[in-house]
Parts: sequence; structure tokens; C-alpha cells
Amino acid sequence: MALGTGAFVVGQEYEGTIGPGGVAAAFGLTVAAVIFAVGHLSGAHINPAVTLAFALGRHFAWRDVPVYVVAQIAGALAASASLLALFGSGPDLGVTVPGDISSIAAVVVEVGLTAFLVCVILAVATDTRAAGSMAAVAVGATVGLEALVFGPVTGASMNPARSIGPAVVSGELGELWIYLVGPLVGAAIGVLLYEYLRGGPPTRGEEATSDAESFTRPPR
Repeated sequence: MALGTGAFVVGQEYEGTIGPGGVAAAFGLTVAAVIFAVGHLSGAHINPAVTLAFALGRHFAWRDVPVYVVAQIAGALAASASLLALFGSGPDLGVTVPGDISSIAAVVVEVGLTAFLVCVILAVATDTRAAGSMAAVAVGATVGLEALVFGPVTGASMNPARSIGPAVVSGELGELWIYLVGPLVGAAIGVLLYEYLRGGPPTRGEEATSDAESFTRPPR
């Protein structure tokens, strides 16, 4: 998380170093690296919306959701606090805010971005017909692409924890609700959309049985 928002802060502090494309690449590469590095250990959940989607899609136990969400938010807060300690209070720490669009329009954009991201994740991480070993590449590329195109529009959060960290640490809470409502609603829609595309919800024998099973549920 700190690498993604850190790229944004560095771009602010050192002009001409990291532009919007670099920030988008930083987020996408960070997600891919985390999945490659710890997907087999914890499932590499760094997004409450994704954890919710897995639970709704019956690929993740509901009893594990609170622990994961707390860990995700704690990590985001720690990342933003570390940037504050390093760069001071001058930068906005990567707070996600809408561009020249209304708050409602920003919610709609975040719903759409998250729904598409969830569809990609469910496709590569839970469906036995997909190449599960490419989950990190597919998910990282999706995050990077969406951030590149829609970053100037809404900040392309798709992740409540990613928005909570900078907002809380910097005290900029006024538009945080957009990045809570949008991704969570988008996650639910993404689950329904992928179930429709695959022809229905997974059967009991198909739940979380792909090559990327470690990305959907933690080891026991």
C-alpha cells in the first residue's frame, strides 16, 4: 500500500519524477508482487471489497472476513503513517477525491471499476477453467490499467482500505464515503456478474478449487 500511495507522494514532492502513469504502474505492480509473494500464505487479500466478494461468492469463510478487514485497514493506516513520518504533513498522502465530477458520479465510477476488478479476480482465482497461475499478472494489470485511465477521474481506489489510510491519517474525511460505498457495492455486483457469465454460482465441489486456491482462502 505504501508503495502505491508513496509513488503519488513522491510525484508531488519531486516534480517531474513520477507522473500519473507511474502512479498507476506502482499500484498495479504492488498488487502483483503481493499476490506472488504471499498469496500462498494468506491469500494476499489487501482489499476489503475483494474479501467481501470472495465471501459472497462462497470462496471464503465469513468468519474470517472481520479479521482480514481489520488487518487490511491497519496496514493501510500504517502505510500512510509511515509516509507522514517520512514526508511530513505537506503532501496529501494520496487521498482519493473526485476530479471534475459529482460525488454521485464518482460513486458510480467506483462501482463499475470494482465490479470489473472483481470479475477478473474471480475468473483467474476461483474458476478451474482459467489459468490460475497468472492471477497476479491479470489482477495487477487490471488495477494498473484502471488506475491509469480513471485515476484522474476518481482516484481509481477500488479499495476501501486504500482510501481509509490516507484519509484518516491526513484528516481529509469529507469524501471518504464515496470510496466505502462504491467499492463495496461494486464488489457485490461483480460477484453477481461473474456468476451470470460463468452460468451460475459454483457448486460445492467447485468452490475455491482452482490452481490459485491459495489466493482465495488462507491455509489451514
